[in-house]
Amino acid sequence: MATFSYTALDAEGKERSGTIDAVNIDVAITGLQRRGLIISNIDSAEKPASILERRFSIFDRIKNSDIVILSRQITTLFEAQVSALRAFRLLAAEARTPKLAEKLNVIGNDIQSGSSISNALSRHPDIFSEFYINMVRAGEEAGKLDETFSFLAESLDRNYEITQKARNALIYPAFITTTFIIVMVLMMTLVIPKLATMLADTGQNIPVYTKIIIGMSVFISKYIILILAMLVAAAFFLVRYAKTPSGQVAVSQARLDVPFVGQIYQKLFLSRISDNLSTMLKSGIQILRGIEITADVVGDKVYAEVLSTVAKDVKGGQQVSEAMRRHPEIPGIVVAMLKIGEETGNMSSILETMARFYRREVNNAVNTLVDLIEPFMIVFLAVGVGILLSAVLIPIYNIASGI
Repeated sequence: MATFSYTALDAEGKERSGTIDAVNIDVAITGLQRRGLIISNIDSAEKPASILERRFSIFDRIKNSDIVILSRQITTLFEAQVSALRAFRLLAAEARTPKLAEKLNVIGNDIQSGSSISNALSRHPDIFSEFYINMVRAGEEAGKLDETFSFLAESLDRNYEITQKARNALIYPAFITTTFIIVMVLMMTLVIPKLATMLADTGQNIPVYTKIIIGMSVFISKYIILILAMLVAAAFFLVRYAKTPSGQVAVSQARLDVPFVGQIYQKLFLSRISDNLSTMLKSGIQILRGIEITADVVGDKVYAEVLSTVAKDVKGGQQVSEAMRRHPEIPGIVVAMLKIGEETGNMSSILETMARFYRREVNNAVNTLVDLIEPFMIVFLAVGVGILLSAVLIPIYNIASGI
C-alpha cells in the first residue's frame, strides 16, 4: 500500500486536504471521487529513499533466478487450482527478499482491485520484461496460464544458464589480467628503481633492453598519479558514453568484433532470439509481435536494431526470412531454416531446433575457451615476468661474473 496526499473540493465547494492509503494513484483517485470530492491535486506522500537506503537496496535486488523460481511456483499453484490472488499472497509470504515480497503484495492488491495478472505485472517493468508480460497476456487470452508460466520458467532458466556460463568464462581471464597488471606496476614502481640504482652505482654498461625497462619504470614512478587520474577519467567517460544510444551500439559492435569471444556472443544472442520467438509462437503470439518484443529483450543493441528493422519490413509485407537475409548479423543457416519454417507452416518447431543448436554451440565454445584460457594465461604471464626479470637479472649476473 502507498500513501497519497491530496487537495480537493467537496460538494459545498470547500477545500479539503489530507492523505489516503491505496494500492496505486488510480485507486486513490477512484476512492476520493466516491466520497464526492473533486480532486485538484494528488501526489505521493512517501518520502524518497535516502542515499544510504538506496545503497543497501542493491543487496536486496531481485535476480533473474528469483523470477525463474517464482514462475515455477506460480505454475505449481495454478495446476493445484489455487486462485491468482491467493497464489501471489502465498508467494509474497515466502519470498526470498523483502523487495520481492513487497512487489508480490502490490501485484496481489492490484489483482484484488480487479486488474488482470498481466496488467498487474506490467506495473513492474524493472522485474518483468515485456516478453514476460506479453506471454502472460497471451496465456490469459488462451486460458492456459499454468502452461504459460511453465514455458516462461523453462525459457528464462535456459537463458539464465547460458548467459551465466558465457559470463563466468570471461571472469577468469579478466581476473588474471588485472592481477598481472597490478604485479607489473608494483615491480616497476618499487623493485626496478632500486635495482636500477644498484646497477648505476657499479658503473658498468647497461644493455639496451635493460635501459628500456628502467626508462619505463622511471616514467611510471614519476607520473603514476597522473596515469591513474587519466585512467579513472577515461573509465568515467567511457561508462558515460556507453550509456548513450550511440555508445550502446558501439559497445555491442565492439563486443561482437572481438575474435572468438564475439562468436560466443553472436551464438548467445541467436539462441536467445530463437528461444524467445519459439516460446511466444507456442503461446499464440503472432510472429510480428514476437519480433518486436524480442528486440526489446534480446540484450544487445546491434541485434535489437536488426530485429526492429526486420519487424518494419515484415509489417511492410516481407517474409521473415527475406527481411533477415539483408542483415549480415543473421547467419545464412538461420535464414534458410526460417524459410523452411515459412514453407511448412512449422515456424515454432524450426525456431526451437535453432535455439537448441545455438545453445549447444555456446556451451561447446565456452568449454573450448575455458580449456584454452588457462595454458594461454600461464604462458602469457611467464613471458611477461620472464622479460622483466631477465632485463634486470642478466646485468646483475654479468657484474657478479666480472663480465
